[in-house]
Amino acid sequence: MTHAETTIKFLNATTRETVNMILDNIAGHYCCTRAEAFTEVTHDEAESLLDYVTGPERAATQVIMQKYRAGA
Repeated sequence: MTHAETTIKFLNATTRETVNMILDNIAGHYCCTRAEAFTEVTHDEAESLLDYVTGPERAATQVIMQKYRAGA
């Protein structure tokens, strides 16, 4: 499974609030819109989602992703 596929599955499985927190973090760091951030993390050659998230949101995202994987 590619990073993009993993990210899409994760974003679809988590809450809208979590998705918005992640995309807002990425958009703020890269000075782009939330939609552009979504496109960046879900395109075919995307890196791991955690490579895009910064600050305390990165650690929070990692914990949520670990819980998601444990429940999958």
